[in-house]
Amino acid sequence: MALVRLENAHQARLVRLLRDDGPRSRVELGDALGLSRSTLTSELDRLVAHGLVEVAGPAASRGGRRSSLLRLSGGMRFAGVVVAPDRIRVAVTDGELNVLAEATEPSDVGDGPEPVIGRVVDLVEKLRAEVGAAELTGVGVALPGPVDTESGTSAAPAALPGWQRYPVRDAFAAELRCPVLVDNDANLLALGEQHAGIGRTFDDFLYLKLGTAVGSGLVLGGALYRGATSSAGDIAHLPLGEDGPVCACGETGCFEAYCGDAALVRSALDAARSGRSAALADRLAAAGSLTVRDVAAAATAGDPEAQTLVRDAARRIGRVLVGLVSFFNPGIVVIGGAADGLGHILLAEIRAVVYRRSAPLATGTMPVVLSDLGERAGLVGAARLASEHVFAAA
Repeated sequence: MALVRLENAHQARLVRLLRDDGPRSRVELGDALGLSRSTLTSELDRLVAHGLVEVAGPAASRGGRRSSLLRLSGGMRFAGVVVAPDRIRVAVTDGELNVLAEATEPSDVGDGPEPVIGRVVDLVEKLRAEVGAAELTGVGVALPGPVDTESGTSAAPAALPGWQRYPVRDAFAAELRCPVLVDNDANLLALGEQHAGIGRTFDDFLYLKLGTAVGSGLVLGGALYRGATSSAGDIAHLPLGEDGPVCACGETGCFEAYCGDAALVRSALDAARSGRSAALADRLAAAGSLTVRDVAAAATAGDPEAQTLVRDAARRIGRVLVGLVSFFNPGIVVIGGAADGLGHILLAEIRAVVYRRSAPLATGTMPVVLSDLGERAGLVGAARLASEHVFAAA
């Protein structure tokens, strides 16, 4: 559909409510936003005339004449893109950010921005055609590590070698011909949880992203908190020990160097080669290498050494969370990004540390849970980021 242009704050509030809560009657919209009947009618008529809102069918009867349900235009399409160190994920959504089509394939960010962005564009265009969209309303892109959101560039040379200050946003916008927004992946995972996950019912929550690159996203007062220079939640390089393992950033003892996927694999290789883990040794002999999924498989199968490696990492994660919880006081902590099979082993140990070491007032009613959206949270969050921009008042 054509470029969305909202005329005022009333229209912005209306389309965001329809995005977040789905079809609503005029009465429900008026009640939710506190608008007078004349103002509501005027603004909705303009949105319908511009093709942004349409009738979705009859509303439930409340006595008297039945009114119609209104919804966002069925032709509205957003795209969410997640660039990870080893893969790319792409989805196309409707205006309510329901995923209509998605695709994932291996990729190596070390190849540089041009080939990776080119392949992402190909996938987006393929999905756009599959869902029958003539054009996209907006695109959100998630990158690992810190992002300069003002310029739409990566500021994480360790996570994205060769991407430093590359115009990611502008490159995508030139190819896809629509508004493009770029942000850190942990932030967009948090946005996805806020829109469609367990974070939906909390105004203040913390999303902890594990995996290849470690990070966190903070939602405060119902809005994503980025900080003064968009680096809030960048916890990957918090120092946990001066004599710890060397990190990709060049320092030693960073949180990510202890608890990221590469750290688990490094410890697993040591356990396999030393003979402390028969399961990991057998896998190494068969495959010639180990992955974090091998560690997960050995741990879930009951291998004591693999379980020890995972629990050691979980205790360090828990200690970091104690500091974050004490400072931020979230209503819930959502954890995502762990390899299949690792989540529940990690969660049990993390909970034990957080609840034992944190002040009772901070954690008395605070759940620590695994994400129920998984990797899809990043795709929904990226699409949500684009919609926040598109649905802003002029």
